[in-house]
Amino acid sequence: MSQAIQTPEWVRDAVFYQIFPDRFAKSERVVKPSNLEAWDEPPTVFGFKGGDLLGVEERLDYLIDLGINAIYFNPIFQSASNHRYHTHDYFQVDPLLGGDDAFRTLLDAAHARGVRVVLDGVFNHCSRGFFQFNHLLECGAQSPYVSWFTPYHFPLNAYDEDHEPNYAAWWNLHALPKFNTNNPQVREFLWTIGEYWVRFGIDGWRLDVPYEIDDDAFWQEFRLRVKSANPDTYIVGEIWRESQRWLQGDQFDAVMNYIFTRAATAFFGAQTLAAVTPGGGYPPLKPLNAEVFAAEMDRMLGLYDWAITSAQLNLLGSHDTARFLYMVGGDKSALRLATLFQMAMPGAPSIYYGDEIGLTGGHEPASRGAMPWDESAWDQGLRADFQRAIALRHANPALRRGTYRTLLARGAHFAFLREHEGQRLIVVFNTSKDQQTLTIPVGDTPGGPRAIFGEPVALRRDDANIVLAAPGRSGIVLALDS
Repeated sequence: MSQAIQTPEWVRDAVFYQIFPDRFAKSERVVKPSNLEAWDEPPTVFGFKGGDLLGVEERLDYLIDLGINAIYFNPIFQSASNHRYHTHDYFQVDPLLGGDDAFRTLLDAAHARGVRVVLDGVFNHCSRGFFQFNHLLECGAQSPYVSWFTPYHFPLNAYDEDHEPNYAAWWNLHALPKFNTNNPQVREFLWTIGEYWVRFGIDGWRLDVPYEIDDDAFWQEFRLRVKSANPDTYIVGEIWRESQRWLQGDQFDAVMNYIFTRAATAFFGAQTLAAVTPGGGYPPLKPLNAEVFAAEMDRMLGLYDWAITSAQLNLLGSHDTARFLYMVGGDKSALRLATLFQMAMPGAPSIYYGDEIGLTGGHEPASRGAMPWDESAWDQGLRADFQRAIALRHANPALRRGTYRTLLARGAHFAFLREHEGQRLIVVFNTSKDQQTLTIPVGDTPGGPRAIFGEPVALRRDDANIVLAAPGRSGIVLALDS
């Protein structure tokens, strides 16, 4: 008999908040060099704003008030880029972020408040400043580290941007030399990093482009190493497509669920979709009606074992995409509806920093703007709606652990049932602009309907149907009380 797939139980109760460290918050306790960009100016490709980890620690109250209990950080290790995907030293937190001491302070403070911390692991490639690659630049073919990479000929043209790199590099970017993960020393080095930071106290790894390391045995051993350090470690891969290969229980616990992202954007933003590419190499989105959207959700939920599905990272935006509001032409009603949907679905919701106060922006660097801390710049009503939707998820086990069944999918109307240990919740959406009467077939599912989120204009049960009048652009959650 095959062993049941196991994923960390805590992820089912998690509401993640993704933080781009240079852009979230900065503390006076971290000494900064000069030449930082003004915090409130538009971000640039190479500029630094000076955000740091003690700034995050000082804003934990803000996150907890929002309802957050898990943070996913973009890379924090020493690097010569504001996004830090060009790693110099995997065993040192970037001094601009406050170094190891600041991370220790933040991690301890977060754990004391019940907040988990997941780091970004960039193991496919490093940077020109990474010691072993720099050794190649200095010593050429005589370097003992030559087999850590894949040079084609020497000398390496690491700074010759007019010609393709003469060594294996991610997307042929000179700044991102690819590791040769067939080298046993490289494999051991990368596994050691994974284990080291778990023993330091982190709660998980988000793996950057893990499909580029096209080697199941590598990731199987990675899982063994980090799970031996902490069996509750969450391992989530950045894979934008169906991911059955990596989600059999022996490699990752989940992936970033961009299938969810695309469908939710195209349905809830159907009336206002902007003609822009969402990211990840996907073409521009096309509006979805409820029938197609429901079918896509059913397909998505059937792709993997339920333990995997329950741990998927369900996001509406990230540093790699245009912000959700930008994708939907600034339509905040679409963001409100999509966020309620996100909080009501199987899997762990992830909020991209600032979405809750109305931040917008196209592709990088525009999607990576600084978080404004002048509250007069916030959409307070939007933030309150995020709080209510998050609180709804925390308060109702059926939304975190329940089964899922589509009840209604017609045009602009969509409803589904979440059921867990006697709790039955129906989540209803009217995405049209006008008030509509919806008839939701519930069959012999017991219980009288009671609204626990949103305000139906009218609500009743007629035998096997629930009939409600829903305002335009509304989401309503009903409890079926026995």
